[in-house]
Amino acid sequence: MVDAFGQRVFDVILLDLTLPDSEGLASLPPLIKLAPSLPIVVLTNHNDEELAIQAVRQGAQDYLVKRQVNGEILLRSLRYSIERKQALENLRAVNHDLEIYAEECNSELVKAREINQFKTEFVSMLSHDIRNPLNTILLAAGLLENNEDKLPQDKKLSHFQHIRSAVKSMSQLLDEVSFIGQADAGKIQYYLEVIDLEKFCFQLVNEAKLATDDKNINLIFTSCEEFCKVTLWDESLLRHIFGNLLNNAIKYSPAGSTIHFDLINQESCVVFQIQDSGIGISQEDLPHIFEPFQRAQNVGKISGTGLGLAIVKKCVEAHNGQISVWSQKGVGTSFCVTLPLIYE
Repeated sequence: MVDAFGQRVFDVILLDLTLPDSEGLASLPPLIKLAPSLPIVVLTNHNDEELAIQAVRQGAQDYLVKRQVNGEILLRSLRYSIERKQALENLRAVNHDLEIYAEECNSELVKAREINQFKTEFVSMLSHDIRNPLNTILLAAGLLENNEDKLPQDKKLSHFQHIRSAVKSMSQLLDEVSFIGQADAGKIQYYLEVIDLEKFCFQLVNEAKLATDDKNINLIFTSCEEFCKVTLWDESLLRHIFGNLLNNAIKYSPAGSTIHFDLINQESCVVFQIQDSGIGISQEDLPHIFEPFQRAQNVGKISGTGLGLAIVKKCVEAHNGQISVWSQKGVGTSFCVTLPLIYE
């Protein structure tokens, strides 16, 4: 039977359950499995009509009682079975398409709910982070307006400095939010230019040291190999990456501690490693640190938007690189950034 199906094309199967070698109703399932798309008409004796009905229930399209069959009845039954089977196959195909469509709609609905949830949380967190500098501006401006004649010059200067600092914080927050939006939309601008990598990193370290004066942190930069002077980099992306990582290391490290910034040249890439001995990150927080507005639970009152590491990750990916992190709460954190070399 298997060979026959492989050699010829059939329109319908006429299955006689009364033949000597027939196994009765048990012969139907293997046949349906062998030719699932072919209609089957069952032939039975008069006293086996109940058996034929069971066969139809199990997948046959029609049944005929032998003593009642003539040419016209047989032809009508075969035609009916073929049409019914085709209708069932079409219905099955439609159902399959509908199931796929329903799964896609459900997936899109889940995504839409996740996006709406993120938007709600995003607006809530953004409003919270903007409210603090706004309150500072309102308070300082009110004091200057209501007590201008009574305030000494140094107090006035202090209030103006608070206003400028608050405006700067708001501007930085909006810039970071804008950058995340551009990154998610795939619109990060990417401009390659020749950069002396050692000189550039040394400059970043010197700039970062200006923020360590009040904490007396020792920031050590080490370059392990000679670097090719004609490699291409995007300076803006590099500044986003290592400016954020260095600032975080300084922010979350105790006074008098040491931060190491190592630059390692490899055959086809450059490895940057920034290691501190600060407050560290718990194992529960580590999987989420590159998500927008996510901050470790142990940051306490240390200020921050929770966008810095999300921006770092986006910039590393834009440079076709990779970033990894090791951290232990109360011990310190080490970020390792690997960027491919691009030659002029």
